[in-house]
Amino acid sequence: MDINEICSEIVSTVDAALGCAVVDLNSGLLLGVSHNVPYFTQSYLDAVAAAAVDMFRGRTISAVEDMIANMRGNSKAHLVKEVQMTTENTFHFMMIVPEKQDALVVLVTSRKANLGMGWASLRRVVPQLTPLCP
Repeated sequence: MDINEICSEIVSTVDAALGCAVVDLNSGLLLGVSHNVPYFTQSYLDAVAAAAVDMFRGRTISAVEDMIANMRGNSKAHLVKEVQMTTENTFHFMMIVPEKQDALVVLVTSRKANLGMGWASLRRVVPQLTPLCP
């Protein structure tokens, strides 16, 4: 399976799933995507990928990570591993691929989705995604 097929599997198996993507956090590029929403154009998907990069690696997040590293006497590390975001109509589940710290998998569902199932579906596919991500 490739990344697009894994994303497609998530969209087809998670109740209320609207789309799934894998984002390269260094470049902001989509590594794979699948969705069932007609208005999810390429421009829209690229904008959402860029927003996800900001949430995990943006300037303000990096500044906080630098401060924490300095306070603890540690070297800088990317601390944010998962984010769940709720909008008026959707849930967004975002998770760093554990062994590929520069790959982010994102699942978007309607608010009818079960939160536990959203997270479980991402955790289930991470082992399949790991060897496919740079």
